[in-house]
Amino acid sequence: MEDRDIVQLYLERNERAISETSSKYEGYCSSIAMNILNNREDAEECVNETYLNTWKSIPPHKPKMLSTFLGKIVRNLSFNKYKSIHSKKRGGYEISLILDELAEIVSDEASAEDNVIRNELIKTVDGFIASLSEEKRYVFIRRYWYSDSIAKIAEQCGRSENSVYVELSRMRKKLRDYLTERGYEI
Repeated sequence: MEDRDIVQLYLERNERAISETSSKYEGYCSSIAMNILNNREDAEECVNETYLNTWKSIPPHKPKMLSTFLGKIVRNLSFNKYKSIHSKKRGGYEISLILDELAEIVSDEASAEDNVIRNELIKTVDGFIASLSEEKRYVFIRRYWYSDSIAKIAEQCGRSENSVYVELSRMRKKLRDYLTERGYEI
């Protein structure tokens, strides 16, 4: 079933929308949740919550890209679950490494009055990502959006882990410089 047809089912409040979403996107959502949580039960819980949140969100939202809409929901739920599980201790999962890598660039503590600045920052980071070559953009997004391990990215790109690690390090430095040039304090 096409995404626009699935979205239409949500808009019509037809419960078939959830089964169609699950049928088409369960693997995609599960992959995102597993990369973050590294626990099948927690990942399944987040995927199921994704369907519920999607049901509650459409309408009023009418996503243009259902996959991106679902990906954002499952990613946020998975990060929240991860934070809840690991609030008192650091886990050994890949996500700890990813958050450490980005912590020096972007802080996750924003007050309500920082929302405008946050939205501008998002646009600026989007501009940075758009300026990357297709291969670098792929590596960056696989690491920092999908939370793939360096080993998995290296395998997908046919490169060594060290090569991917060094490239990510260089991209983080370029992102830091890019943001600093545009007036963001890092």
